[in-house]
Amino acid sequence: MNYSGKAAIVGLLLSVFNGELSYAQSLFPQTPGMQTYTYRRGMKTNVEASLDSIKALGITDLECGVFAGKTAAESRKLLDDRGMRCSSFGGSYDALQDPEKLREIGKNAKIMGAEYIMLAWILKKPPFTLEDAKAAVTNFNRIGKQLKDEFGLTFCYHNHGYEFVKYENGTLFDYIVQNTDPKYVSFELDLLWAAFPGQKPEELLTKYGNRFKLMHLKDLRKGIPGDLSGGTSVENDVALGTGQINMPAVLKAAKKAGIKHYYIEDESSSFATQVPQSMAYLKSVK
Repeated sequence: MNYSGKAAIVGLLLSVFNGELSYAQSLFPQTPGMQTYTYRRGMKTNVEASLDSIKALGITDLECGVFAGKTAAESRKLLDDRGMRCSSFGGSYDALQDPEKLREIGKNAKIMGAEYIMLAWILKKPPFTLEDAKAAVTNFNRIGKQLKDEFGLTFCYHNHGYEFVKYENGTLFDYIVQNTDPKYVSFELDLLWAAFPGQKPEELLTKYGNRFKLMHLKDLRKGIPGDLSGGTSVENDVALGTGQINMPAVLKAAKKAGIKHYYIEDESSSFATQVPQSMAYLKSVK
């Protein structure tokens, strides 16, 4: 083989190596999922068009429920027709506390193809108290056991900010995590609703590791002061990487924790422009 041939081979190997190195350095090489609440207005009026818009982004993994005006079977068919899937299925606190309604949720989740049941809100009236946390522990353990035993589903509680009331050497969120059974109760980390009450999501991920199975990828507008209300303007949802949250640190900790599914959730009115920006950021972050 002559010199030019050897040089070409060396160049090819270097380009492959550099490409692999670049891939290895990427903190988020995969495509994220989508929480369909991002498209809540369209999902109420034209489910098919909304799903098509999500699919056009290259997203096929969804966190959702039965679609408006559809049965679980009809909803599943809309997903199947588009090569999409529902990996996490939402349920309300009141419904999940009723064994029969829980069974209906479990059956619908299985029809939809879900692996997880997500609960996003339990606070009836602020502030969140120790009594609320104790009740949540009892209910979560029971709900999680029934879902696991009857349907093979994993129950995940989604933090919403109000749980980070100080308690002893930590918070009431710590109390809930530490007093629920890991066999039956897991968690979904919502980044915005950890940052808004003053927590660092990457520290929570490091502290509790694989208790977190799911994640809502969200960012909080810079300069917004937080509190324990569990509420802020939806316009404070900003494109990933432009807000207060240290996304590289979060993504690194999330990878180490073994997060199973990541879902973009953007509640703002600017989601149509911000979601593509967030996806571009995830591809670029090293």
